[in-house]
Amino acid sequence: MKEFLSVEGVVKSIEVMKTSVNDTSACTMIMSVRGRRDDDFNLVVSRDTYFVDHVNIRPGDYIIGFYDALAPVPLIFPPQYRAIVIARRSRKENVIVSHFNRRLVSRDDSLRLNISNRTQILLENGQSFLGNIENRNLVVVYGMSTKSIPAITTPSQIIVLCDD
Repeated sequence: MKEFLSVEGVVKSIEVMKTSVNDTSACTMIMSVRGRRDDDFNLVVSRDTYFVDHVNIRPGDYIIGFYDALAPVPLIFPPQYRAIVIARRSRKENVIVSHFNRRLVSRDDSLRLNISNRTQILLENGQSFLGNIENRNLVVVYGMSTKSIPAITTPSQIIVLCDD
């Protein structure tokens, strides 16, 4: 099971990252990011990294990246995380990646989902998801939420991460 944590900031640069001495694929990238508290970190972007709304990120974009806190990380500076999900930040929308239980409450009990007939439930490839979203890792895109604990929201979009 994954434990998702997030980091956010402004992308400073994006470069090809070699994963071995003979790697010429250019399929892995490294994003250098300046965090909100002027702390730098890198996000490793592989072909498996999911980009919310399939956006093309560029230097200067404000992003949020999600990684698995239980995965090993190299002890280097700046810190380097293998990105599972990346989203361009927006004032109108929030993004959370978490495991949601059978009551559709996030692992940290901060958010409960109220599904409507307008909520798009998709696979990472953009196709409709036809299964049950309970007890799954989900990418949730939402606007407003209540101030209760947990906050309740009706998401505009849910992406099911089928990597379990």
